[in-house]
Amino acid sequence: MDSQKEALQRIISTLASKNDEIQNFIDTLNHTLKGVQENSSNILSELDEEFDSLYSILDEVKESMINSIKQEETRKSQELQSQISQCNNALENSEELLEFATRSLDIKEPEEFSKAARQIKDRVTMASAFRLSLKPKVSDNMTHLMVDFSQERQMLQTLKFLPVPKAPEIDPVECLVADNCVTVAWRMPEEDNKIDHFILEYRKTNFDGLPRVKDERCWEIIDNIKGTEYTLSGLKFDSKYMNFRVRACNKAVAGEYSDPVTLETKALNFSLDNSSSHLNLKVEDTCVEWDPTGGKGQEKIKGKENKGSVHVTSLKKHTRSGTPSPKRTSVGSRPPAVRGSRDRFTGESYTVLGDTAIESGQHYWEVKAQKDCKSYSVGVAYKTLGKFDQLGKTNTSWCVHVNNWLQNTFAAKHNNKVKALDVTVPEKIGVFCDFDGGQLSFYDANSKQLLYSFKTKFTQPVLPGFMVWCGGLSLSTGMQVPSAVRTLQKSENGMTGSASSLNNVTQ
Repeated sequence: MDSQKEALQRIISTLASKNDEIQNFIDTLNHTLKGVQENSSNILSELDEEFDSLYSILDEVKESMINSIKQEETRKSQELQSQISQCNNALENSEELLEFATRSLDIKEPEEFSKAARQIKDRVTMASAFRLSLKPKVSDNMTHLMVDFSQERQMLQTLKFLPVPKAPEIDPVECLVADNCVTVAWRMPEEDNKIDHFILEYRKTNFDGLPRVKDERCWEIIDNIKGTEYTLSGLKFDSKYMNFRVRACNKAVAGEYSDPVTLETKALNFSLDNSSSHLNLKVEDTCVEWDPTGGKGQEKIKGKENKGSVHVTSLKKHTRSGTPSPKRTSVGSRPPAVRGSRDRFTGESYTVLGDTAIESGQHYWEVKAQKDCKSYSVGVAYKTLGKFDQLGKTNTSWCVHVNNWLQNTFAAKHNNKVKALDVTVPEKIGVFCDFDGGQLSFYDANSKQLLYSFKTKFTQPVLPGFMVWCGGLSLSTGMQVPSAVRTLQKSENGMTGSASSLNNVTQ
């Protein structure tokens, strides 16, 4: 009976999985169908625009040619009209002279006849009719402005759709995910000298494999890529994977998308756990500031677990200035101990923990302190960190501590042991935690110089831990382990550690 139920349960599970798969495929088909309709409408509009543009060009060329013909007609007409006018004037003068010469033949007086003959001769010599060119200055030929569009007509008749670029192929082997950057490389299935540029699209996802239609972020677009690879930098890896696709474009059209590729971009993401923090800390997702007025104390004042706010007041009363020293706590001034009534932290433990436990793997995050921060610690701790435990003063926490109050010190702390570090405190501290390898290392986040390493055996999940007094800290999470840190870890693991006084194997 039980075996039949188990078999039936497996069948039900398989059917449910298959139904989800089919439904997802139906969603994909509907999405594609909608895309076909929308894209068809868009391409028809684009075709109308292209032909309208072609018609406009033809109209402009036609208008220009018409103007050329009219200008030529005007020029020739003016030349011929001028010649006609000159000829008419010459003809009129010549006819008048002819009439005068004819009348002169009837003169009887020899002296008058001789005088008239001389006048006629002089006028004939000066007559414009004998200086005219009786050849038209221009011809009536207009064939030099004739057109023959047979070649263009043939070209227009062969108009066809521009070949669409083929889909590129993303090469996962050539893609690289490192140092919070992703380099995507692709190639064309065949050479295409018409390609002008590429468009790369990406989106973050927590699903392995092909992109899904539902519950996915929008694609981010990077346009006008001239080469066949592109590097995305400055990323926060707050999802496990990233989908990538690329398409080629010529001057007129974009090709189909490549098959999408999913690259793993998993990294540790955590925020500060407000519920774990000291009353005098003001906590946001990745920022914490020390607040002497009580920070979130107003929120907790009604809770019986937070009567420790009285203790905060006592700190102020027992210091010379308005800023309580984390090292000069007056224990005697506290109210009588009541179960659950004290604040979780005392003394240097203005502490807040991360909200995500590390149970395996290698992880990295960075911490930056405000310039006026008097004292702070950065490290990890077990979840079992006691109510009054301070970072580095128990065998369940490890940290580096920076003190800028009264004197400047930089030290590694664990199990109430302190090792002074003879290095300059960096602007930003990088924390590397290799849970399985039992290693916690601190780096200058900018230069990747190793500051200190703990070697131990983590027997419980650890939480990122932070202490801050008189100042603030900001976190950068969702970061991969930098390549330089991985290289340093390899070289360091091949050597004996110089910090054996603080190394501890937790039982």
